[in-house]
Amino acid sequence: MSGAADPAPPRQGAPAGRLKKRRDFLRVASRGKRAARPGLVLQAAPGEPGALRIGFTVTRKVGNAVVRNRTRRRLKEAARLGLPALAGWDLVLIGREGTRGRDFATLMADLRGALRQAGVTP
Repeated sequence: MSGAADPAPPRQGAPAGRLKKRRDFLRVASRGKRAARPGLVLQAAPGEPGALRIGFTVTRKVGNAVVRNRTRRRLKEAARLGLPALAGWDLVLIGREGTRGRDFATLMADLRGALRQAGVTP
């Protein structure tokens, strides 16, 4: 026996809980509700029952790659901490120019307000 473990099988697609494909983003944009706040834009559409899937995007208007990645990381952390246990929704969080400069508590309030405005939470 060589002691080496079997190699992991290759990954197939996005991990559960994430929107990665363009067609998924376009479906949420066309069929879903939209809620804009100074710190972010939320698009929400009903998805697979029992699953919450989230996608993140930041356009080049926001800045260079470093700025866009920092903005995306802030959105991911806000979603991780601020999203209640929602099932059956596909959400897209779009970063804006104001996302990176906003206080994190204010960004969390923007997320909660956008969820209410889109009808995802009561």
